[in-house]
Amino acid sequence: MSKSRVQSARNRCSGKGTTISLMLVAGGLAVLFCALGRLAKPAPPGSRGPAPGISSKAAFDKTVFSDHKSAVRVANVQIVDFDRDGLNDILVCDSARNAVILYRQTSSGQFTERVLADNLKCPAHATVVDLDQDGDLDVVVAVLGSIFPWDELVGKVVLLENQGDHFTQHVLLNDVRRVADVQAGDLDGDGDIDLAVAVFGYARGEVLWLENLGKKDGQWHFRDHQLLDRPGVIHVPVGDLDGDGDLDIAAVVSQDEEELWTFENLGQGRFKPRRIYASSNYDVGSAGLLMCDLDKDGKLDLLLPQGDNLEDPYAWPQPYHGCLWFKNLGNWRFESKRIASFGGTYAAAVGDLDGDGDLDVVLVSLCNDWSDPTRPSVVWLENDGHQNFKMWSIDTTPIGLITVACGDLNNDGRADIVAGSLILPPITERRVERVTTWVSRKGKR
Repeated sequence: MSKSRVQSARNRCSGKGTTISLMLVAGGLAVLFCALGRLAKPAPPGSRGPAPGISSKAAFDKTVFSDHKSAVRVANVQIVDFDRDGLNDILVCDSARNAVILYRQTSSGQFTERVLADNLKCPAHATVVDLDQDGDLDVVVAVLGSIFPWDELVGKVVLLENQGDHFTQHVLLNDVRRVADVQAGDLDGDGDIDLAVAVFGYARGEVLWLENLGKKDGQWHFRDHQLLDRPGVIHVPVGDLDGDGDLDIAAVVSQDEEELWTFENLGQGRFKPRRIYASSNYDVGSAGLLMCDLDKDGKLDLLLPQGDNLEDPYAWPQPYHGCLWFKNLGNWRFESKRIASFGGTYAAAVGDLDGDGDLDVVLVSLCNDWSDPTRPSVVWLENDGHQNFKMWSIDTTPIGLITVACGDLNNDGRADIVAGSLILPPITERRVERVTTWVSRKGKR
């Protein structure tokens, strides 16, 4: 087993809070109570209102991936052409099965399951990248190590190196608290692939970048560098935020504070941190971070879904839940705009759902008012081309959704949707499913 931690366990700042794993625990319980109609707390003003309608501009066929053998605890889904055959596949992190699973799409449009690894304790996110630059795609996995909130050194970053007929595991980072995300890119400009890491922990956490030192004698070696000392780091998307040709890092923190940070790449492995957003509402519940050019102006923006209110024992949808768009104005200035209010918003994805050439947004809800059968769990925000958005309902089931991705699954030129649910403890609630796809109907206008 290869491991490359160059310093031992560290004790950092203390705090309180919640991550994907605490979110997972509390979220699952919240979904259970919501689903069984045991919530006695009245809805706060502004959290309800009429459910959105259904658009005639986009229609979908729904498929459910359920084995009915394991608990429903899917932490992440992605759409990617893993085998590069021109057909997009689905990659799943399943924390009930402790597995990373590839659903490969066949020429007939069916999906076959291939387990890439089944011994990773609570995988939170998987990043597909050719880390060894040998022409095939590897998988780098953020491993929480515990689905329960904990500050023990149980987190890992694990490489699944593609060997064709099997994947060889290498531990790239250990002796660290729970890891919620890992993203890949050449962060120091030396031609190899480095990693950005979100260590959520519980009361202690951090943002790291891992410098790729290469593979020697069959072992991978990375040197870790700390960029931020904060508990509750959820996601660390990587991209060129300032348009200078190198890769910067963004991070969302949701624990003691509700913050967005950027890390400007100054070259030679040096980064300049900036806090670009902090909410005075500590219950707002930032749940993730997505980097995309939403307005197609050539500058990468940020999307912030907010709706993890799991410190509220009732976990009721709140009027401040929804999605914020941070428009990149250049020179490290960002302008925030609320583009949706949606109870229990937990994840966002972007894609052209209606085929009009601009980017729409898909949101999923972990905990809405499920006692009302008209409450949607999946919505899309129609972009009018000027970044004015109208919300439309896609579906009211399954519920308890915490992850969503967009991509073209049927090669019709439109974005399709895949989402995953997570709930604790296992229940017989029929509206919870592991993985669900909504594929656009060809020719529908």
